[in-house]
Amino acid sequence: MFTEKDLQQIKNKGITVKLVEAQVNRIKNGMSYSNLVEAANIGNGIEKYSEQEMRDLIDFYETEQNNYNIIKFVPASGAASRMFKFLFQFLNDFDVSNESIDDYVNRSGNKLIKTFSDCLNQFPFYEEVLNEVKSQTPNFKNLSKDEACYKFVHTMLLENGLNYSFLPKGLLPFHQYKTGSVTAFREHLLESTLYASSNGISNLHFTVSEIHHSYFNTELNKVKSGLENSIGTTFNVSFSYQKAETETLALTTDNEIYRNDDGSILFRPAGHGALLENLNDLDNDVVFIKNIDNIVVFDKNKKISDYKKMIAGVLLKAQNQAFAYLEDLDNKTITEEDTIDMALFLSKTLNVPITENFDDLSLEKKIIYLKNKLNRPMRVCAMVKNEGEPGGGPFWVKDINGEISLQIVEFAQIDIDNKQQADIVKNATHFNPTDLVCGIKNYKGKKFDLMNYVDPEAAFITMKTQNGVDIQALELPGLWNGSMAHWNSIFVEVPVETFNPVKTVNDLLKPAHQVL
Repeated sequence: MFTEKDLQQIKNKGITVKLVEAQVNRIKNGMSYSNLVEAANIGNGIEKYSEQEMRDLIDFYETEQNNYNIIKFVPASGAASRMFKFLFQFLNDFDVSNESIDDYVNRSGNKLIKTFSDCLNQFPFYEEVLNEVKSQTPNFKNLSKDEACYKFVHTMLLENGLNYSFLPKGLLPFHQYKTGSVTAFREHLLESTLYASSNGISNLHFTVSEIHHSYFNTELNKVKSGLENSIGTTFNVSFSYQKAETETLALTTDNEIYRNDDGSILFRPAGHGALLENLNDLDNDVVFIKNIDNIVVFDKNKKISDYKKMIAGVLLKAQNQAFAYLEDLDNKTITEEDTIDMALFLSKTLNVPITENFDDLSLEKKIIYLKNKLNRPMRVCAMVKNEGEPGGGPFWVKDINGEISLQIVEFAQIDIDNKQQADIVKNATHFNPTDLVCGIKNYKGKKFDLMNYVDPEAAFITMKTQNGVDIQALELPGLWNGSMAHWNSIFVEVPVETFNPVKTVNDLLKPAHQVL
């Protein structure tokens, strides 16, 4: 299958031929769909807390916060180009000399450009782009409104202007304050002081593309000291790249290895599941995970951040109890009655179904079983009510060994053509907003090797295009999906107001991103 040149390329990448062969076979054999048993909902896999319970959990977290080394982990390599898809269509299709934007919308159906055009001055980048347009276009004030909009978009996106399409989302102007516009990156630093700091220190780790690293450093140097002086918090910011050895190959639709023009094997980034390696490199007690584009203006963030403290309180309480049980199991001073308490904790709090023959096991075997189930990484994941079409989210899933567990399942992992599976999806009430807090150390303070808790069967196979050729691409099990399949999981309902991603540039017009 591989030439000498291939073997050298594989070796240079730091991976094995066996691993590459496994990737080829996985694509050829097709992806394994999740076997959904039922949708998780309130009272069956998802917790819902009263106002008082929430307040108690926040108070508990705030009391304990300074006893932990906390970090906020932010996947931030996402390209901004996808935000501007409809604007690129506009640049390519709009006949600036012969039609109006209204005519173009009627012809193309691209209604997003109408919203963009009508609300231009409400975007956080308006002043910056306008100044650049004026400097490049001496006759700008003589242009019609539609011509000016076209010129505005052209200057904003393309390389001979501000080149926004090259930047990652984290470095775009996201919010406009009286003092000026700020980036999503800066907002995440500020947000960390609300819930993810301890002893006056905010640790943040951003996974970025290598090509953008220097731009993030420039932004950090620009905003760091000002924030530290105004807030009284020290920011400890680190960066990492998606590791080259996590990249995966692709096959053509004829199941041949796709190669670059020079004959070398094409290796592609393997989705956010590859970031498990980056997460595994951290050595902190508590890790908050949140996407770069899910960030709101600061005044609104103060209330939203209470829900981060709440889920962190849930984590610390559950972790403390698990650690106490593990200490007891080590001391071997437990009774049969103690094992029942531990099994109930696993079942009721950590959502771990207990094996049917548990009561028949000897005390020694019960200790081994309980220790195995308790001594795992732990995560508490926020869940939001699904107010649109049901899709990926929290489900009870049966694995290939027949064991049932609580999982976050992506829509792509579900065989929607299977009526039984499709009916389960229709009953889903919540979705995962990628908002979670993790405990990645064991009861002895030693870091777990997170690579040991992955379900490799949860890999994705997606159809992509490379140089005009359809390819079958392999993505590693998602970071909060199959990569955390064997963690202990608690799911908690939070309001939909906590979920404010920016998928298209027009999302920046929503109230959560506007300073009113």
